[in-house]
This record gives sequence, C-alpha cells and structure tokens, in this order.
Amino acid sequence: MIRKFLGKVFSGRLFRPAASKVIPFKVHRIARDRISRCAITTCETLQKSGHTAYVVGGAVRDLMLGGVPKDYDVATSARPEQVRALFRRSRIIGRRFRLVHVMCGNETIEVSTFRGSADGTDGDSGDQSTDEHGRILRDNVFGSLEDDARRRDFTINALFYDPVREEVLDYHNGVADLKARRLRMIGEPELRFREDPVRMLRAARFAAALNFDIEPRTRKPIRAMADLLRNVPPSRLFDEMMKFLLSGHAAEGVRRLRKEGLHHGLLPLLDVILEQPLGERFVMLALDNTDKRVNDGKPVSPGFLFAALLWHEVLAAWKQAESRGLNTMPALFHAMDQIGQMQAEKLAIPRRFGGDMKEIWALQPRFSNRTGRRPYHLLEHMRFRAAFDFLLLRCESGEIDAEIGQWWEKFQHADEVARAGMLLTEGPAGARKRRHRPRSKKKPATAKAETGAA
Repeated sequence: MIRKFLGKVFSGRLFRPAASKVIPFKVHRIARDRISRCAITTCETLQKSGHTAYVVGGAVRDLMLGGVPKDYDVATSARPEQVRALFRRSRIIGRRFRLVHVMCGNETIEVSTFRGSADGTDGDSGDQSTDEHGRILRDNVFGSLEDDARRRDFTINALFYDPVREEVLDYHNGVADLKARRLRMIGEPELRFREDPVRMLRAARFAAALNFDIEPRTRKPIRAMADLLRNVPPSRLFDEMMKFLLSGHAAEGVRRLRKEGLHHGLLPLLDVILEQPLGERFVMLALDNTDKRVNDGKPVSPGFLFAALLWHEVLAAWKQAESRGLNTMPALFHAMDQIGQMQAEKLAIPRRFGGDMKEIWALQPRFSNRTGRRPYHLLEHMRFRAAFDFLLLRCESGEIDAEIGQWWEKFQHADEVARAGMLLTEGPAGARKRRHRPRSKKKPATAKAETGAA
C-alpha cells in the first residue's frame, strides 16, 4: 500500500485518465516477481524523479497471455535527454525514433518518450515528416500518455503496466481482444498501414506467433496495399524478417504472409519457391527445423537460415549457368553472385551472413566427390557441420539421393579403417576425368652425342 501511494505521489498523478480502463491486479494477475528487475528499477527511477513511466507493448501482452517476455520496453513522459541524465549506463539512439537504451548488467531496457499524433497537431515540440506515400520518415513528436496509446499499432500492444501500483491501463479494449484472440488495428487501418507499411508484416507475424485472427476490418486493405513495402528501406525489412524468422513460428509466419498476399518482393524464395512443390518442401523443412531450435532454446545461425531460404534460386541459376557451358564451380559462383546481387536490392542481408551463406553453398558440390583424400579434407573444413546439415535438408526434401547423406553421416563417425573401406573407386557420375599428357622421354646423352657425331 505504501509503495502504491508513493508511486502516485512521485508520478504526479493521483487520478487516472478517464479514457482508460484500469485493470487491477486481481484481474490481470501480473505479479512484480514476474517482471524484469531492470524494468522495475527503470520505472521506479523515472517515477521518483517526477515522471510517468510504464512497462508497455509486447511485454505486457505476453505477461497477460501467461508467457515470458523476451525483452522489455518502457514508455515515459521524460524526454530522451532527461532519461539519459538519470541512468549512468544509458545512451540515446535512433533517427526516426529517438530512444534511450538503459543497461542493467546484460539486460537492456528500451525507453521511449510518449509520442504525439501522426500529424503533429496534438503533440508537443518535435519533428515529424512523411514521404509522398504517407510513410512516416522521421517521428520525434512528443505527446501525452493518451496520445501514445493512440499511436500504437494494435490494441493488444497498447497496454501499460505500472509495476509500482501493479495496475494495467487499457485505452483501446486490448484486454478484450486478448481474450478473444483477435488482432485489431487502432484507428483507420488503411491510414495506419500507409504511415508504416511494416505494420502489415507485423500483423502477419503476431497472428502466426499468437495464433490470433486478424480482425476483418484490419485485414481488408492489406493485400491491396502490399506494394507499399517496396518503399521501406531494405535494412528495416531485414530487421523485421529476422524477427519473423526467429520468432519460433517462422513456418506458420510464411504461410500467413502468403495468405495475406505479402510474400512478393521480400525474398526470391517467397516469390517463386512456394509455387514449386520441391522448393516449398525444402523451405518448410528449413523453417520447421529453425522453429524447433528456437523453441528448444538452441542457437540459430541466420547465415544458415538465409542460405536455405535462397538455395533454390541459387540452384536454378546454377543449372542455367551450366547449360551455357560453364564448369560446375564457376557456374555455382556465378549463380551465387547473381542471386546475392538481386537480393541485396530487396533485403539488406549483412555481409557477415552473406559470407556464411556462400561457404555453405560452395561446399555442396564437394559432397558428391567421395574418392581419394577429398572426403578427409572436407571433414576438416570449419563449415563442414553447417554444410552437412544443409546437405541433409536437400536429401530430406528429395532434391538429391538420401544415400549421399547417409554415407557422410557414417563416414564422419567411422574409424580410419572403416573410412578407407567406404571410399569410392570412381568419381561422381558425369564427372570429367583429368587427362594427363604423357611425358616425353628424354634421350640418353650418349645417343644424343652419337646422333650429333653422325
């Protein structure tokens, strides 16, 4: 009781805004011991300095659904400079949105100032601009708590939790939508999607991850407005796709993208591969394996994942290059460069992942050669494990003979004697044999002398 009263005094608010619903602890059941210690400390510090502060967004949503948030965001009435001054380990980041990262040990809390309205009419001083399509380019318009709730995308993300009072504020019936497992846009969906087309991808991601239905009014304009994603910077699309693919629900997410007509233009695989039975099976196997690793708490390699997602485009370009007369490896490298360049224009895959992808692809032809010392050299390659897992996906999808994967599985675990007995006596089918020119025999010196004498 004392803590709650002090929180009211420090925050400067003894009464709740009439527009919000106050959800008490006995209803929401979010106890303080379920909240990140760093998030609680951040809110308490801001409130003690006379500011309003709440845990917001996905963390509140996940807690109310009984889950464990992956990270925590805090919204406050304090300006970025004021937040920065209160926390020694913090930094201001961002251009489109100015945020503050507050660090506590290994944890980072993202703190944002309450945002004003999209047109800036209700907001405080700040900077907000849009492009010719209505997409927000820069948005540093500050506003009130009520403004901030109105600016959020979906009702289930517009919940504010005060860890001091242990209350949840609900401005847009988000709690009702959580119970109905419904995803509903705040405001006019067409305008909100135009302001930020990435919201369409977020709708598909949340629907897949939470197993929610997209409310008909929210869903209606998505397919017609999908082309607006072409105006989004590739780096931002990459960030959103990473959230999509590492959500633990990537396979269902891709199905949702296709269902909503959002799959064109993001990745070549989503444009073409999902229309090909073999390619779709390969992609879905890769995504299912990724989901299993994420949900089991195992690490996931983005380089491996993107190598799998783009593989069938590389494979098609590889075969085309070979048909023009290029040898196997030059044709493969030509295909990798071609697809990499095409993809860079749509999704900015960082160079560090691009190098992993190319190494995995480049090792695939080497699995076909099981003669001499080459299998031993391949086992010693630093990317062997990733390339071998990739090979197994190819076998499981039916792209290549499963016997190849079985041979390599057995070979890498066999002893030296067994390995020697497993080696094939001939190279892979269709492989060219190197022709060695016969060496010309040198004539004996005596014979040369005799010839000269004659």
